[in-house]
Amino acid sequence: MHRAMVVAGCALLLATAGYAPSAVAENDAQMIAPKDIKWGPAPPALPKGVKVAVLKGDPAKPGPFVIRIKTSGPFRIPPHWHSQDEDLTVISGVFYLGLGDRIDAKSTHALPAGGFHSLPAKAHHYALAKGPTVIQVSGNGPFDITYVNPADDPQKKT
Repeated sequence: MHRAMVVAGCALLLATAGYAPSAVAENDAQMIAPKDIKWGPAPPALPKGVKVAVLKGDPAKPGPFVIRIKTSGPFRIPPHWHSQDEDLTVISGVFYLGLGDRIDAKSTHALPAGGFHSLPAKAHHYALAKGPTVIQVSGNGPFDITYVNPADDPQKKT
């Protein structure tokens, strides 16, 4: 039930906010210059202050997608997992990733711009950024986030 709520929330936000890329037939080429990327607020399952841009597909629906996530400063996403595999590339800044059910900053792996991370479905992990960072996430939708500790879910915080 919780996962369905997260997916539905992402779908609603993306559908109403207009962050989906221009309609492109499945086999058509697509090119987006950095200046043309449309950033908007992240779905409520991500921490406040994060911006998201959808580059390809619809992350709320089944099928391939590519999104970018941008932080303007320090960022932390508590331990969580996704129901699908996830591939992540650091575009700018340094992104710190760790595996497990609790954040341990000393055990994170620092990925600088150009770094890549591939994670199988349901693997528990967490992430940190100490400054402005842009990451690109790709996979097959629907993209969802399930927090290991439900109290960490930003949607449940006031």
